[in-house]
Amino acid sequence: MKRFNKGRMVTRSIKLSDVAKAAGVSLGTASNVFNRPALVRAEVREQVEAAALALGYSGPDPVGRLLMGGKANAIGVLPAGDMSVSFALSSPYLRAMLLGIAEICDENGASLVIVSGSRDRKEWAIRNALVDGFVLGNVDEIEMVRARHRRVPFVLMDMEGGSDVNSVCIDGYDGARQQAEHLLALGHRRFAIFAVQRHPANAVFHAPGRKGTELQGGYPLDLQKLRGYADTLAAAGISIHDVPMVEGFPPSPYAEAGARLLLDRAPEATAVLCMADKNAIAMLGEATSRGIRVPEALSIIGFDDVEDAAGTTPPLTTIAQRTDEKGRVAARMLFAGGPPRQEVMKVELVERKSTAPVRQS
Repeated sequence: MKRFNKGRMVTRSIKLSDVAKAAGVSLGTASNVFNRPALVRAEVREQVEAAALALGYSGPDPVGRLLMGGKANAIGVLPAGDMSVSFALSSPYLRAMLLGIAEICDENGASLVIVSGSRDRKEWAIRNALVDGFVLGNVDEIEMVRARHRRVPFVLMDMEGGSDVNSVCIDGYDGARQQAEHLLALGHRRFAIFAVQRHPANAVFHAPGRKGTELQGGYPLDLQKLRGYADTLAAAGISIHDVPMVEGFPPSPYAEAGARLLLDRAPEATAVLCMADKNAIAMLGEATSRGIRVPEALSIIGFDDVEDAAGTTPPLTTIAQRTDEKGRVAARMLFAGGPPRQEVMKVELVERKSTAPVRQS
């Protein structure tokens, strides 16, 4: 089956659910035709087989079949970073991703399990999770999955694991470039950066005049964004070494503490580049509590376009990514099986009311 995408043809593999729909039977019945044919009446088997032949479906992929015939028939999802289950559910970003994964699980009659990403429980949780496949948030988790007694397929989210690993990523560099270019076009030259920390800890301040740009707790996606800022600001004659930066863990209360630290230590900034909407929303709240008018006195731009971004006061300018679609793509990879694939999804600027031209003093 083929579809067209922005002028280029993309081949989509035929799935068992396509055969079931064409034959007018349930997904379970279609699965039985290929896996337990004795359970299906002869006329129904012929009907499903004819649909499979017409569609060019040659049978379930050996890896994909794990999710149809495994002992759990469930996908396990590990949130990125040192996050417990409750933190994962409180994150609007992760809720959107989980919704996308859940939709594909529903289509395939499977369940979804949130696996604790807490640093002190992660390895045990991965080893004992009753699932037939994983969506992982960190490349370090791959070996934990491979160490299980029963090998299962997995997809890496927002990290590249090499040509032999399924992965779904966004173009973080381009998103950061768009953020910085937007604020530069508005005349801003005094910036601060609110970076993402990946574990619950006190926020970290990086003072201007430093020699390096490394993050203490960042993932590859965060480093991509930092390079995007560095290159774009450098083109405007601004060294990222001279831009004050705070690393803060996005869940509450850490993001709010990071916002306080940033405004305390970088009061001269007229614009803040935030690597996550949760951090940007915390910045909006702290600015309001201090009587700092956004965007008249301070422009704030986020990244992700979570469900809360349009409802903030003022509505948040941000970089939109299709977080729910990322979840769908990852789940489809698990169910489809086949050779490993690496998907990179585009992002785009959504301009709202939290950014404005710099105020002339």
